[in-house]
Amino acid sequence: MYGGHITDDWDRRLCKTYLQEFMHPKMFEGELFLCPGLLAPPFMDYSGYHSYIDEHLPSENPTLYGLHPNAELECLTVTSDNLLRTLLELQPQDSSRGEGEAQSTEEKVKSVIEDILDKLPEEYNMAEILTKTTERSPYVLVCFQECERMNLLLAEIRKSLNELDLGLKGELTMSSSMETLQSSLFTDSVPCSWARLAYPSTKTLAQWFSDLMCSCHELDSWTQDFVLPAVVWLSGLFNPQSFLTAVLQSIAHKNQWPLDKMTLTVDVTKKTKDDFGHPPREGAYIHGLFMDGARWDTPSGVISEAVLRDLTPAMPVLYARAVPAEEQELKGTYECPVYRTKQRGSTYVWTLHLRTKQPPAKWIVAGVALLLSV
Repeated sequence: MYGGHITDDWDRRLCKTYLQEFMHPKMFEGELFLCPGLLAPPFMDYSGYHSYIDEHLPSENPTLYGLHPNAELECLTVTSDNLLRTLLELQPQDSSRGEGEAQSTEEKVKSVIEDILDKLPEEYNMAEILTKTTERSPYVLVCFQECERMNLLLAEIRKSLNELDLGLKGELTMSSSMETLQSSLFTDSVPCSWARLAYPSTKTLAQWFSDLMCSCHELDSWTQDFVLPAVVWLSGLFNPQSFLTAVLQSIAHKNQWPLDKMTLTVDVTKKTKDDFGHPPREGAYIHGLFMDGARWDTPSGVISEAVLRDLTPAMPVLYARAVPAEEQELKGTYECPVYRTKQRGSTYVWTLHLRTKQPPAKWIVAGVALLLSV
């Protein structure tokens, strides 16, 4: 029945937990519940079973499946967003307008182009950056790679916007790619040609560009002296996996430990980004993560039940470090996947073990995960 739904190990873990939690011998001790709030019916005829189900089956809600009520709010929000976005895309994008009407498509797009080009930072001078340090530590290499990726994205944004600007002025023939870009700018969505060079995101263009500016600001300070930032904004990196791998590599090299016998472990601190003035002696402080499906109870230092309407609470700063695999404490922890966006799937980044007083099965069924972007 569930075969077609298992596409990776996380699906397999979830289905296995469903079977263990909802289909077990204890179900038959005393009264048999078919689902929370629904007792098994007494012996009846066919029509009796139908009427019993119609009268007693609880209305469908997330708690029947072990999810938090926030899951329904999130589902309805996404559905509403998709509906409104579709309506916006279906609007006629007429370049002319009558007296007293709102901005025309062309005027709005020109305004967006001007705004982005005005704020867009210059590309990084890699030749100059490479001369600033002779050190080639894992962290420095990650910084180089991030600057190179950022250069590709900045160059594409500048080139495509300048082309479209000339096209709107009538100095260039409008191509299909320019029309697609114009449509994206009008609907405040990230153009495909930019998204292809960036990291996965579900944000609007305005929010996405704001994040891009923050990423550039982080890289600016990092490339000044190549000292690891006090707290690394993991969400702003093109390749967070390479940074977490660099944490493993640097500690393995320092302690002369074999890399394949190492594993990443995190301690959730009780502090925010502004409470740290310098990086740790080994490992790294990271921030920019959010919890989906539950929340982090900072005073107790464990995963806790989510608060209604607080869909993705922010995590405190995490201290990431490497330890030999056999020394990692796994008892009383939940194996929590980290994803880029709420779409999960292919945006998987890493797996972190977080402390819990509740059985891990509770959080598996609730679909608890960490996200880098909400």
